[in-house]
Amino acid sequence: MSAPDYDPKQVSLLSPEQLSAALAAGLAGFAAARTLDELAAAKTAHLGGHAPVSLANREIGVLPPAARGDAGKRVNDVRRSLDSAFESRKGALEDERDARVLVEERVDVSLLPGTVLPGGRHPLTTLQERIADVFVAMGWEVAEGPEVEHEWFNFDALNMPADHPAREMQDTLWLAPEDSGVVLRTQTSPVQIRSLLARGLPCYVVAPGRVFRNDALDATHSPVFGQVEGLCVDEGITMAHLRGTLAHFAEATIGQGLETRLRPSYFPFTEPSAELDLQCFNCRGQAELQPCRVCSNEGWIELGGCGMVNPAVLIACGVDPERYSGFAFGMGLDRTLMFRHGITDIRDLYEGDQRFTLALGTEG
Repeated sequence: MSAPDYDPKQVSLLSPEQLSAALAAGLAGFAAARTLDELAAAKTAHLGGHAPVSLANREIGVLPPAARGDAGKRVNDVRRSLDSAFESRKGALEDERDARVLVEERVDVSLLPGTVLPGGRHPLTTLQERIADVFVAMGWEVAEGPEVEHEWFNFDALNMPADHPAREMQDTLWLAPEDSGVVLRTQTSPVQIRSLLARGLPCYVVAPGRVFRNDALDATHSPVFGQVEGLCVDEGITMAHLRGTLAHFAEATIGQGLETRLRPSYFPFTEPSAELDLQCFNCRGQAELQPCRVCSNEGWIELGGCGMVNPAVLIACGVDPERYSGFAFGMGLDRTLMFRHGITDIRDLYEGDQRFTLALGTEG
């Protein structure tokens, strides 16, 4: 079937008038573009697949062979003019952009250093260091131990063998395989065992660090939190030494003039055992006169557990309980910090909000 005998001038899209109009519209569109994004949109409108010049180019195929050359020349002339106008405008806009960036992103290399605000130490770090300083001033040493611990140090040596019910009181995170006997330490007490074995006697150590429990994260619980524990083993150590040490610690750490008390409790690694309570530093034990959110109107704040080292623990470490005695104590750093500042959500300590960190950055 032969192609229709069209006169090129009779094909509307190929008429000189239509092509001139397409050229004028394209030149005006490119000139009106004020940004590279606007120019890209104008290119799509005037040089894209559905632009008038592109549609006209498609019409060439329906012309008789003798008419195609002239029509193709007119379409190509318009397209070359549009391409040239587009590239010219693109270059001008890119020059404007580069000049603007040089001004807006200018760096003054002559400025003196120190314009960046210094960071702050985390409140838990400063509290931990202050507690350590209190005991170092009394002649104690700071001890550290691994966070991935063997169950013998974490449980067995602390008078908690495999069938001991006290193990059920702790939500332990065991490391695979299940029979490896390796855990993420649930307390810093294993550091006490390692200190007795490595340092010998007498032993006066304070052990701060992170511990891990299989607890859900909420306002008062975290699977990772800080603890500090102390151990004193020497000849002639009594409960009176424990009471005096903790009273001095509370006064040096939280404030002078606050009373402490010991309440009977139970821990498998101490006997006798007690809970250490501190008189509320907010209401000074007068919660009945004015409601106090810090101590929940009880007048006392529980700081941690303590007691005389169980003879079974001394024997596990090769210490003669007939000759030596000692005391141990432990408390949570996170809750101590929360009590000091009335923090109601433990998650605030770990979310990385610099305003919170800097607000408590003077903790000490």
